[in-house]
Amino acid sequence: MAQKIFLCSICNINSGTCNEDCKFCSQSVKYKADIERYKQKPIAEILEEAHRLEALGALGFCLVTAQKGLDDKTLDFVCNVASTLKREVPRLRLIACNGTATLEQLNELKQAGISAYNHNLETSRDFYPQVCTTHPWDERYETCENVNRSGLKLISGGIFGMGETQDDRLSMLYSLKELNPISVPLNFYHHNSALPLNPNPLSVDESLGLITLAREILENADRIMIAGGREITFKERQHEIFKAGANSIVIGNYLTTAGREAHSDLMMLKDLGFEIAITPEDK
Repeated sequence: MAQKIFLCSICNINSGTCNEDCKFCSQSVKYKADIERYKQKPIAEILEEAHRLEALGALGFCLVTAQKGLDDKTLDFVCNVASTLKREVPRLRLIACNGTATLEQLNELKQAGISAYNHNLETSRDFYPQVCTTHPWDERYETCENVNRSGLKLISGGIFGMGETQDDRLSMLYSLKELNPISVPLNFYHHNSALPLNPNPLSVDESLGLITLAREILENADRIMIAGGREITFKERQHEIFKAGANSIVIGNYLTTAGREAHSDLMMLKDLGFEIAITPEDK
């Protein structure tokens, strides 16, 4: 039986409005990166994206807002969007990624039709102050614990290649193991000239080794997903991520950067003999 690959997609429903100082993120207003900025994308546009990505085979559809955490206005907006999507595109598994969140807020999202919440640890507890000073790593970990308490599925991962050490990478992966996420998005740092963070890029072999390491440590995770930086980091060797241990990718565009043309990814998966997962239970 052919291995099944899970396709996830990202919808940036609130872009470039974050007041935090994360040095790896072009959505921060502090760095004035040349990106599209807006609040509350029209629901008609979100629906169009959802239908288009579902047609390409996406199973997960993640609603992302660019801010530190949920406030009442954002919570209402995400819940309204989720309710509409649940009705209009029922096959999609709805994911929310809205920053720090309380148990009560997460319960509201669950009632609106959200099935999973994505909140990345980003890096190790020790290295985090080097890339963000406006909120602590412990707050991120606490939100992940809240997700588990709410009954939503936890999606949590991080970013490699920000100047961290191998010990930092191991520390992050073991922290994720404690949280037991169902899916682990692995991002590879993609530099934007407006950002103050500009480390040496990881090699392809080093990056593949990190995927294998994540798969070994996070053996209980259903999915190791390769997300941001895939095209730039792996280039013509993208097909090797699956042999290294990945079984999920983001299809389509990312938050503020374009991904590879979707049909190229679908052709790659077909050529490798993979099938596209159509339900969360697929193996």
